[in-house]
Amino acid sequence: MTDGPARSGEGARGTTVEDVVLNANTAFYNAFEAGDLDLMAAVWLPEPDPVCIHPGNAAIYGYPEMMRAWAMIFANTPYIQFFLTDVQVRVDEDVAYVTCTENVLSSGDGAPEDGFAGGKALATNVFRRTSSGWRLWIHHASPVLSSGGQQEEAE
Repeated sequence: MTDGPARSGEGARGTTVEDVVLNANTAFYNAFEAGDLDLMAAVWLPEPDPVCIHPGNAAIYGYPEMMRAWAMIFANTPYIQFFLTDVQVRVDEDVAYVTCTENVLSSGDGAPEDGFAGGKALATNVFRRTSSGWRLWIHHASPVLSSGGQQEEAE
């Protein structure tokens, strides 16, 4: 699922750079679903200052501030699961981005008692290539407030 003209190179055993970036993107969502601060810390690029923007919230700048925010999210989210759709990846040398629709199922505040709440957000995840692999630099998710799409724009 690439967006752009050509593949940006191949890795070991036919794995493309796009595949490696998509694996880094999957690691982010796996850490989020697991509520694991160590896994989340390993996904992010500590310098230069990363940025994280969750739907409906102010931007969080800087690695220490962001890790504190993740700790709070994990402490207050008993369950969350992401079903990603519309996944697109683009690689340009040492920077890459993944865009996707986050279809979210969660429990906790805002969910019906003994039930789950659902939601949808559009996300952009920007990665930078480092000596230790692709690390997340910017995460920005915006809530989907309408069905949107090309049909709505045409009306």
